[in-house]
Amino acid sequence: MNMTTEQVHSPVPVTVMKLTGDLDASSYLDVIAAAKQLVQTGTRDLLLDVSEMKFMSSSGLVALHSIAMLLRGEAPSNPEEGWSAMHAISREVEKAAGFETHLKLLNPQPRVAKTLDVTGFARIIQVFTDREAALASFTV
Repeated sequence: MNMTTEQVHSPVPVTVMKLTGDLDASSYLDVIAAAKQLVQTGTRDLLLDVSEMKFMSSSGLVALHSIAMLLRGEAPSNPEEGWSAMHAISREVEKAAGFETHLKLLNPQPRVAKTLDVTGFARIIQVFTDREAALASFTV
């Protein structure tokens, strides 16, 4: 998994993190750590460009959930706790009243989009195919 970040100011400051490769058990902790570092240095809105991410496992879902929690100022579940992290995700999806306001996804590949749909993540993390529309969706 390769990660790059970029700061964009449109209409508010947004960090764009591009993920390239597979988001799975071998990379999800690195992605969470990178997001945690971004939040600690001031990131409040994050657009994950997943256009070059070919695969996402359940560990990747844990990463997305953890990032959403970090951006809300909450402590994420311990990803090492296995099923308890998955149960926390399930509860989050079930109680969702709308999209996350500080985390959005850009251009998931069909295989990743299917994972998002099947797991219910597409109901809580807004997915965009247009970068400018995604950036414009972040508001003050």
